[in-house]
Amino acid sequence: MTATVTRWWWIRHAPVPNPEGRCYGQGDMDCDVSDVESFQGLSTMLPKGALLVTSDLLRTKKTAAAIAQAGLDLPAPIEEVSLREQSFGAWQGMTHPEIWDTRGGRHPYWLAPAYERPPEGESFADVLARLAPTVNRLTREHAGRDIVSVGHGGTVRAALSIALNLHPESALAFTIENLSLTRLDHIVGTDGTTHWRVVAVNQRPKLDDVSLLRDSWVKAEAKA
Repeated sequence: MTATVTRWWWIRHAPVPNPEGRCYGQGDMDCDVSDVESFQGLSTMLPKGALLVTSDLLRTKKTAAAIAQAGLDLPAPIEEVSLREQSFGAWQGMTHPEIWDTRGGRHPYWLAPAYERPPEGESFADVLARLAPTVNRLTREHAGRDIVSVGHGGTVRAALSIALNLHPESALAFTIENLSLTRLDHIVGTDGTTHWRVVAVNQRPKLDDVSLLRDSWVKAEAKA
């Protein structure tokens, strides 16, 4: 009997044109998929035959389609509302300085502390609470498979919080760039114990980097 490894390949969606720096949260914004080299790198790095999961927002579905167009054979996505970005409620549409003025200052990493709910919105801790059951369910239902998940900065941070059992405020310290790859492996050991292995965080695979990244991951997994 061998361990069962379920690999989550988290991708943050492509950049959203936002010249005024307005908070868009769960707004259904379009994204810029013109970075051909990044999509080619992702299509080469990501596994074939994976399950594809996105949020129900346009920018994640369009990003997944661009990865497929760059050469990766992907199935139709499973759309999960729980993978949406944090709802910033009444703050959506405001510039970041306007938001900071309403709450008396800026947060070092995010728009607000992890447990602060914007008016008519949700906190980052709420995002974590709605995402965790979906991650647990899909990991259980598709044990041993690769799962490519195209989500948002907030949901990738929440996934890291789940894997590392981090306090929500600590998870906000992660930088998650557009079109970056974060890989988290869920492992069920031969004795039935479970744990997560963090293989990569916020990596931007270009075509020239793919073989080097793969080699470093193989070596890291061999030592685990």
